Amino acid sequence: MENRIEKKFKELKSSNKKALITFITSGDPNYKTSQKIMQTLRLNNVDLIEIGIPFSDPMADGPTIQRSSQRAIKSGSKLESTFKLIQEFRVKEKKIPIILMGYFNPIFQYGLERFFKKCRIVGVDGIIVVDLPPEENDYILRFTKKFNIHNIRLLTPTTNKKRLKQILKYTNGFLYYISVMGITGTKKPSILEVEKSVKEIRKMSNLPICVGFGITNRNQIKNLNRFSDGCVVGSAIVKFIEEFCKGKVTEKKMLTSISDFLANLQK
Repeated sequence: MENRIEKKFKELKSSNKKALITFITSGDPNYKTSQKIMQTLRLNNVDLIEIGIPFSDPMADGPTIQRSSQRAIKSGSKLESTFKLIQEFRVKEKKIPIILMGYFNPIFQYGLERFFKKCRIVGVDGIIVVDLPPEENDYILRFTKKFNIHNIRLLTPTTNKKRLKQILKYTNGFLYYISVMGITGTKKPSILEVEKSVKEIRKMSNLPICVGFGITNRNQIKNLNRFSDGCVVGSAIVKFIEEFCKGKVTEKKMLTSISDFLANLQK
């Protein structure tokens, strides 16, 4: 059975379009507002949605995403409520691929087969386990195959050819290229450097390549989409949520700001 991620990229390619992938943290700032944010993403026709699993020590994330995880944990968000959020989203939305992004510890504690089975039941299409290197892929390989959950891998500017070959053995769906060194949302990517890296990766893989980290505006996306298959926008969206949490804007204004921001990116 074809995965929704594969279907989406085939659809985009046939229409000569590029993917807009958005990231939010499950339960940030609370469950009900997360539901509304998910619907805002749906109504703005984003192509794929990444949902962060809240974790107490998100080492690869910058301050903005770290704070979103802390807010989610404080609101009581857990894996079960994350699955519930996705299951309720799937009542209205059957086509947008959903990717869970997180760290191995919560998944392992939940139980690996139980986790991937639940992913299949509620409608998760892919998983990004930030801190699980390809050398440890055997922990999840049989479950990703059994339940048809795509294992999406991160590539960085320091990923050499030998490492890339190893990563490609266990990757499907698409490749997520981290455009800058360091943590999320703290630096801006160099378009020329990213283009050079993406071209090298294409020599070794036919998988779609999407670029993330530090993407905040339409001009960046326009330039990156000349050679990539799409862009991931995370911290820029989470910052709107943070403004609401600080009491600077109403929930309605926050949702409108996210909607306007996405509309501007898609022009």
